[in-house]
Amino acid sequence: MATQRLGIIMHGVTGRMGMNQHLIRSICAIRAQGGVTLSNGDKVMPDPILIGRNAEKMEALAKAHNIPRWGTDLDKALENKDDTIFFDAGTTQMRPTLLAKAIRAGKHVYCEKPIATNLNEAVEIARLAEEATKTKGLKHGAVQDKLFLPGLRKLDMLRRAGFFGRMLSVRLEFGYWVFEGDLQPIQRPSWNYRKEVKSVSCLGTTHIPKRWDEAGNAYEATADDAAYATCELTGHNGEPVIAQINMSWVTRVRRDDLVTFHVDGTDGSAVAGLSSCRAQSRVATPRPVWNPDEKQTMNFFDQWQEIPDSQVYDNGFKIQWEHFIRHVVEDAPYKWTLPEGAKGVQLVEAALESWKDRRWVDVPVLKV
Repeated sequence: MATQRLGIIMHGVTGRMGMNQHLIRSICAIRAQGGVTLSNGDKVMPDPILIGRNAEKMEALAKAHNIPRWGTDLDKALENKDDTIFFDAGTTQMRPTLLAKAIRAGKHVYCEKPIATNLNEAVEIARLAEEATKTKGLKHGAVQDKLFLPGLRKLDMLRRAGFFGRMLSVRLEFGYWVFEGDLQPIQRPSWNYRKEVKSVSCLGTTHIPKRWDEAGNAYEATADDAAYATCELTGHNGEPVIAQINMSWVTRVRRDDLVTFHVDGTDGSAVAGLSSCRAQSRVATPRPVWNPDEKQTMNFFDQWQEIPDSQVYDNGFKIQWEHFIRHVVEDAPYKWTLPEGAKGVQLVEAALESWKDRRWVDVPVLKV
């Protein structure tokens, strides 16, 4: 069994996501387990170089996690032919430019989402990446970590098993109360407040117009703190599915998790959180009685069966890193490409257009 080195340029890993999820829980974890196993049993050992603007931060981060290579000169790093992958978790505004530079330098590219701040830039970089795949064999991908959450993987297992029958609707609830900053310290940074989707209707709003920043100074919140959307989807078997999506930083949680995905079908329903998933089949569905004069005696939460942990669920970011490394080294199948990332930007722009015009907006098939 042979082990080969894989040089990876990691840019923007001093931020929370880049450091915790991509460096520590993905690349460092892969190195600690002895690398990524290929289909023939060989191993691939990631050899990252950390690149950023602040030399002191980069050196400290590298030493803390036993990474021998670090630097502040991205252009120099891109010149090294031994480092074949460029990864970016920096600011979204810089991402298309950095990805384009890396592609032109002959690097495979992998990045956080969103891949751009607008659809034009997203399509442009996706097209550049696709052309590089055709002409140079370069690979590309965008992070889709939520797809690898244990709760959603259990939900997908139910779908593949035919548990839902014909899927009818999906309801996504996400959010919690973000403190304004006057009575209690904020737990989100202040800058936050400054399937194929066929169509979307979205309404965003700023429920709390005044907040307090990290220094205790009051400021006007100019960004929305909640969004409410309805989407028409096409299911895996072509069936129409209605999705209701509520995302809010001004809601108090009374559900199984900070985010829940509720799927209803003709033969059964399921509710997934980040890790758990509970299901209720058609034959096990109770018959509640509506009586406003009596207290409800049923405990609806107890009527669902928990889907067991039938396998080990690894970190979602790490799993996708392993997929991408296999894709680069042995051309393993990989579908979470930059065009898929562009679809996310497309949906956001359609939602903003719907909010602005107060109407349904059709989402055309994105051609890259």
